[in-house]
Amino acid sequence: MPVTRSRRALFGTAALTLALSALVLTETAYAAKPVGSGKGANTEQSGGGDGNGIYAAARIQYSGSVAKGGGTGNVTSADVNWTPPPCWYAPYLGAKDFKEKMSKDIERELNTPGMGGTAGSAIGEKKRHYEDNYGWTDTPGYKDYNVENDGKGMFWAGVENPDEPDYLKRTSCTDLPFWVENGDAPPPQYEEAISPEILAALAYQHMQLPDTKVTLAPEADTKVNLPTWAWLDKAVFDEVQATAALNVPGFNIQATTTARPVSLKLEPGTKDAETYPASGECVINADKSIGEPYAKGKADQTPPCGLKYLRSSGDGTYKLQATITWEIGWAGTGGAGGDLPNGTFGNEQAVTVQEIQAVNR
Repeated sequence: MPVTRSRRALFGTAALTLALSALVLTETAYAAKPVGSGKGANTEQSGGGDGNGIYAAARIQYSGSVAKGGGTGNVTSADVNWTPPPCWYAPYLGAKDFKEKMSKDIERELNTPGMGGTAGSAIGEKKRHYEDNYGWTDTPGYKDYNVENDGKGMFWAGVENPDEPDYLKRTSCTDLPFWVENGDAPPPQYEEAISPEILAALAYQHMQLPDTKVTLAPEADTKVNLPTWAWLDKAVFDEVQATAALNVPGFNIQATTTARPVSLKLEPGTKDAETYPASGECVINADKSIGEPYAKGKADQTPPCGLKYLRSSGDGTYKLQATITWEIGWAGTGGAGGDLPNGTFGNEQAVTVQEIQAVNR
């Protein structure tokens, strides 16, 4: 009887199944953490081995405008339905190291008291899968853990995205580890296998956009019913790039995600205000600036980008929210590329609004 992907997942999620089917990234998505980490496992990008011959080579490197320490960046997707990949499959172990790790874990599982029924059967079939060429539809089995091909490829396994808050999503890459020859693409049935597109989404997740303080005139204290001009110069309003790369023996891919500013939205922080234009959305100019700097003699003109407060802020201030929309695109290995949902990032600025004092003579 053909065995589908659900069978592969069953093997990966049976009781006491191998923890390596859900590798965990340490340093917030900077390095894959193999089973045995904390016990001498090596997480260096170039691979290697500890005293037990165990290593992981799936290290994602980030560069460009990314959050320090590997944390999540400050971009908010304009598409509420879009999320970064919660998990993926990536290179893990060579054949000999994989055999050493997997065979020990399988024997431990089989010898666990009370391990029987469906779980015990799944573990037995997993053992046959890696030792006795037991395979199924679109998933070949292996003889002696494919040791005869050691050095010609790697077993791949699931990797969790530690910044995914949903545990079920984060741990959903449960298929058994599978073999990929050096230079080959992963089998097509593994849709979550690491790819330039997945790297682009991860670069998006870690992208750090610059703080954007809008220039105002008047700068901090304005008057009731007096137009306040707002603008952003080209020099502080340029595109931002973040790159994610995975480089292991026989498999090297990367993707660069680029954010280009396209508009600025002003929210005055009170209903007692008007914006220019009325939508509050100031579009980018031909020279890649937004708005127009205030100059002497423009006091009675309507600013192309700005706002007007209709009521005093009293003893406090209004919190002007300036949010930039960024158009997000990416390009990666092999000419791959495309678009990602627009991103947004905003700052608050305190604005004091005073009544115009009349003078009677």
